[in-house]
Amino acid sequence: MGAELIILVLLIATALAFDFTNGFHDTGNAMATSIATGALKPKTAVILAGVLNLVGAFLSVEVAVTVTTSVLKIQDSKTGQLIPSIDASTGLTIIFAGLVGGILWNLLTWLFGIPSSSSHALFGGLIGAGLAAVGLAGVNWSGVTQKVLIPAVAAPLIACLVAGCGTWLVYRITRNVMRNRREQGFRWGQIATASLVALSHGTNDAQKTMGVIALALITTGHLTGDVKEQGLPFWIIASCALAIGLGTYLGGWRVIRTLGKGLVEIESPQGFAAEASSAAIILSSSAAGMALSTTHVATGSILGSGVGKPGAEVRWAVAGRMAVAWLITLPAAGIVGALSFWLSHGVESLTGSSLVGDGLIFLLLCGLSLYLWWRAQQQKVDHSNVNADWDVSTNSVVPTALREAITNGMPPTDAKPPTDAKPPTDAKPPTDTTPPTDSKPPTDTKPPTDSKPAAAV
Repeated sequence: MGAELIILVLLIATALAFDFTNGFHDTGNAMATSIATGALKPKTAVILAGVLNLVGAFLSVEVAVTVTTSVLKIQDSKTGQLIPSIDASTGLTIIFAGLVGGILWNLLTWLFGIPSSSSHALFGGLIGAGLAAVGLAGVNWSGVTQKVLIPAVAAPLIACLVAGCGTWLVYRITRNVMRNRREQGFRWGQIATASLVALSHGTNDAQKTMGVIALALITTGHLTGDVKEQGLPFWIIASCALAIGLGTYLGGWRVIRTLGKGLVEIESPQGFAAEASSAAIILSSSAAGMALSTTHVATGSILGSGVGKPGAEVRWAVAGRMAVAWLITLPAAGIVGALSFWLSHGVESLTGSSLVGDGLIFLLLCGLSLYLWWRAQQQKVDHSNVNADWDVSTNSVVPTALREAITNGMPPTDAKPPTDAKPPTDAKPPTDTTPPTDSKPPTDTKPPTDSKPAAAV
């Protein structure tokens, strides 16, 4: 097995790893509101989302075409062949470095519970690596503007507007319906709309990884021709579908918590309106080949549901933190992508082996990913505490009870609020003080037995 083939195998594995992180990072886009309102149990929600993401990945390749042609300018738009200034080794390193930037940004924002865009993380990494390798000529700026930047700005605004109007209309129509009956009815509606969002997420986000793998295969000559006309090999579609489905099933509980509890104290009618708006926008953009961020759409819809409900409280501090993350996603992932390319290219220049250079950034990716995962386990958010009350004083994704337990020196595994509280067991006032046993007033005095007034009469 040659060095180029080994690098290609490592790159495909890394692309599927990105697809996996995309799945658990974006589970909340479909299921956060349904979990928050109780329409679906947390475990049921992520299983349903995982299955529908898998199914959705098979429905279209439009977004995959966008990834292969509209981000990097490393291939001829007519022939599909690499441009003269790019050889196969350099092309693979560009894609590899871009994936490193995307994965690390996904994991970092997941650690802090920030619903940032996996799509923009990927595109930012690829753009940064392309700039480092070729300069400004290595990026398809018109494609990035039309297919990425414009949708990034327009999608959340449109989603917010549509969801806001939908929420107002829902509450207006059902104003005379009893609250309990209204909540119960819309919970059933949420199951349908959340399922549709999960399906649409598969049609959009899974294809981005398909496009990356296709671009790598085109770079090495293993895939030729027009992807849009000839389609993609089945194994690419199936592997990407399985990766994003598995990631979704595991559930990105930290992001789910922020979307479900951190932005708005959401009710079922709001959740229904938000999910219906998200699904409509994502499906229409997928059909048009626009690689928009499903996270931006879902977040905009949830904010709109808070604005559209009279008297609803929107936590703008949380929304502001998310907006900052959105703004820096592209450049931050781009910087990591560029640094990864320069590191790999530098090591290749010293050793004369592209395998050593790409292998090094692969090992660094594995090490940093394990570290971020380990950090998350120290303050674990999962299905048991995802719906815990939100602490508005800190806006931390970690529930208050868990943070206090860790601060007090208790091991994280003992810090789960439902298990750790147990005040009767921990305090044990009857056992420690045992006043009835020590004084035994009923036994010592025994007034009814000693006096026996009834028997004397």
